[in-house]
Amino acid sequence: MKKVLSYPLTVIFYFFFFLTLLIFHPIQWISLKLGGYQAHKKSVDIFNFFLLRCLNLLGTRFVVENEHQIPVERPCIFVANHQGMYDIPPIVWYMRKHHPKFVSKKELGKGIPSISFNLRHGGSVLIDRKNRRESLLKMAKFAKYLKKTNRSAVIFPEGTRSRTGKPKKFAASGMQMLFKQMPHALVVPITINNSWKLFRYGNFPLDIGVTMRMKVHEPIEIDSTDPESLVALVERTIITDIR
Repeated sequence: MKKVLSYPLTVIFYFFFFLTLLIFHPIQWISLKLGGYQAHKKSVDIFNFFLLRCLNLLGTRFVVENEHQIPVERPCIFVANHQGMYDIPPIVWYMRKHHPKFVSKKELGKGIPSISFNLRHGGSVLIDRKNRRESLLKMAKFAKYLKKTNRSAVIFPEGTRSRTGKPKKFAASGMQMLFKQMPHALVVPITINNSWKLFRYGNFPLDIGVTMRMKVHEPIEIDSTDPESLVALVERTIITDIR
């Protein structure tokens, strides 16, 4: 019965999801042209708020566990496991005070209303995962931007999403580059649970009544240890809480 109900709810979800993408594309463009970064950033925050409301149409709930006072006066590097594309809206919305910018594959930089525009113009970095040298150069430039603007990075070191919730091996090079370039920043591990369940049946229908959980772990001073050991610590911290 639950799966039967998921068909009409998925149709309703996709209608409002794509409508939100289309509406906020010109809103972002106008905000950036007339109001600059701050206006564009505000439009992106509101855009992601509405994406969360779209997911609510599927009965999706969001539980965020964050017991830590993460300072906003210094840049952070948020590192999270990756279970699906809907990991992103809760991070953008709940971490909005930290101005999160994403490390994303270059393919997402064009063709998707609202999302591609934000990735290209909002401060995120688009990398070619097949070109390691170019990617590391872009990561170094990205780190300088974050330090200069006091903004934060979001990186999914698994590279591709886990379709079963089981974590994949973390790629270390991107994280290590950020750690080396931003020794006075904070690294904040985040564990995401259950978002993979939305895709239990594939892209259609989406599962309903899923409770997505996001646990924000205690921030770690980047200069407290060497980059290699820090990568291992962050990976252990995130994976320990995957259920």
